[in-house]
Amino acid sequence: MNQPIYVYYQLDNFYQNHRRYVKSQNDQQLRDSSKANETNYCDPEKTTPDGSPIVHCGLIAWSLLNDTYSFTRGNKNLTVNKKDISWKSDRDHKFGKDVFPKNFQNGTLIGGGKLDPNKSLSEQEDLIVWMRTAVLPTFRKFYGRIEVDLKEYDTIMATLENNYKRTVSMARRSWCFRPQAGLEERMTYSALHTSLWVDSASFWRHHLLSWSLRPAFSFIASVCRKLGDPSYLSWNRNPSGR
Repeated sequence: MNQPIYVYYQLDNFYQNHRRYVKSQNDQQLRDSSKANETNYCDPEKTTPDGSPIVHCGLIAWSLLNDTYSFTRGNKNLTVNKKDISWKSDRDHKFGKDVFPKNFQNGTLIGGGKLDPNKSLSEQEDLIVWMRTAVLPTFRKFYGRIEVDLKEYDTIMATLENNYKRTVSMARRSWCFRPQAGLEERMTYSALHTSLWVDSASFWRHHLLSWSLRPAFSFIASVCRKLGDPSYLSWNRNPSGR
């Protein structure tokens, strides 16, 4: 497998598409530090017991995946690069560069992973990837890149800190998919590609068929009366009008 090698984690029977879960966030709080007190729609994870706002609030952030993965080949560690694993549009426009975590996972019930309070939300790419909620209950999300080639017969040892029940997978670069695309996105893109190929094939079949039948159409037109030809009108055939 030639570099870059993409590492994904997959969760099964995790319903990120549940209506209450999807709604449990506040987009204004994500983007603007002056909106830190905006916790509307974040129930039940909106404030601490003393009423202080949680940044970022809501169930999606609270349930952030907290598994960790490391890989070795022989006695050498394989570094997983976690930079640019999220969508650039999310980093630039949805998660503020001046918004920092506050009171996050400080309650008595800890939902998932913690955030670095010294990094802005736009730099916390694990959170950004997690908060792009999946459509299906079985989904795969981008974890990072291994930026060395893996040779045939290499033995890779994966060490997992297991808090969620999930699967880890590796994939090579593909010409038709972005690495950030989730499992359901890939299924959608595959269906779209297939339909486009079928439509294209149907169009060319119709086009070629019309060209192959053009001589036959020309012959039929030559032996049949031309519609709308004024020479067939009675007053043109008999100028005297009789």
